Amino acid sequence: MNFTDIKQIYSQSVMPTYARQEICFVRGEGVYLWDTEGRRYLDLSSGIGVNSIGYSHPEWLKAVHDQACKLVHVSNLFYTEPGGILAQKLCVLSGLSSVFFANSGAEANEGLVKLARKYSADTYPGCRRHTIVTLLQSFHGRTHTTLAATGQESFHRHFQPLTPGFCHVPMGDIAALEILGDDICAVLLEPIQGEGGVIPLPKEYVKAVARLCKERDWLLLMDEVQTGIARCGTWFDFQNYDVIPDAVSFAKGIAGGLPLGGIIAGDKLRDTLGPGLHATTFGGTPLCCAAGLSVLNILEKELETIAERGGYFKDKLIEMNIPCIKETRGRGLMIAADIDADPKQAQEKLLSAGLVCLTAGSSAIRFLPPLVISKNELDQGLDIIQKVLYRL
Repeated sequence: MNFTDIKQIYSQSVMPTYARQEICFVRGEGVYLWDTEGRRYLDLSSGIGVNSIGYSHPEWLKAVHDQACKLVHVSNLFYTEPGGILAQKLCVLSGLSSVFFANSGAEANEGLVKLARKYSADTYPGCRRHTIVTLLQSFHGRTHTTLAATGQESFHRHFQPLTPGFCHVPMGDIAALEILGDDICAVLLEPIQGEGGVIPLPKEYVKAVARLCKERDWLLLMDEVQTGIARCGTWFDFQNYDVIPDAVSFAKGIAGGLPLGGIIAGDKLRDTLGPGLHATTFGGTPLCCAAGLSVLNILEKELETIAERGGYFKDKLIEMNIPCIKETRGRGLMIAADIDADPKQAQEKLLSAGLVCLTAGSSAIRFLPPLVISKNELDQGLDIIQKVLYRL
């Protein structure tokens, strides 16, 4: 089918919930995508951080094929080998102790909410300790409850009344946390605010939050849907802060494009959700878990150089001294360029030049390249970025 035919089908049959670009991708290989017209694009978005090992990786293809030939899905009322092995590996990599598998980042964050409130109900029976604190400019998902957790009013519009039990405080202001009352059960943080503009939280602030949580027996929860699975140069970005959360959510980059997410909890919470208290039909299928194991095995070979390549990319962006770039920030291969031009317009011009990227916040272009990208491929992207942004 040609692009016109495909677009017509979408206009007739698909809800218009996305502002889609005028492109239909038909295949991918490595860090490149091809459209219906045969044009190649360098992908510095990874499908919003999902395709962490790029496209059509041979090891991943073999793992998925082999598992699909054996068992794709079975009820979670039974054991399967891939789920057990993947959970064990995630516990080792995170330093935590138990996993619940879900389908997506929003669903994983919903699990964190239930985990926190159940722990509070068990530990403080009769008390109204149910409020979860998040940060202004945070983003935690688009389900009704994760919308309430998200600290951006623009996402709340049209969906009132939101799920109660959340409050939002300014990032970096520890005093705004200290004055909160006795209804708090947890603090939920993104180590880097992704949708808010790729804004890393200051290390001392995160450590101060962790100390306060320990003093008051608030749970420290980390939303690592975008920052986790080696994106920021460590398996989880909380490992760059010298803190240990009570639980962490993950998704996006774990399964190479198949739907998988979940939560990893420490010893304090491992038995909080017993049989019948939380479940999901498609969470942790054998196929997705086999894909996840393959992704982790591939990224183990890349982990030591992700921070180096990310630093190289960020340093080069700064060195090019492009007039419209006000600030470059991020960690690992999660980088943003804050510009004094319309980021949507910049994104579209970069796409026309053969480079796929994202926006973040109100003024930033966001780059989330596949974690297997080479310096040569990063240089190709930098060359396009320089040529396009200099003309803005």
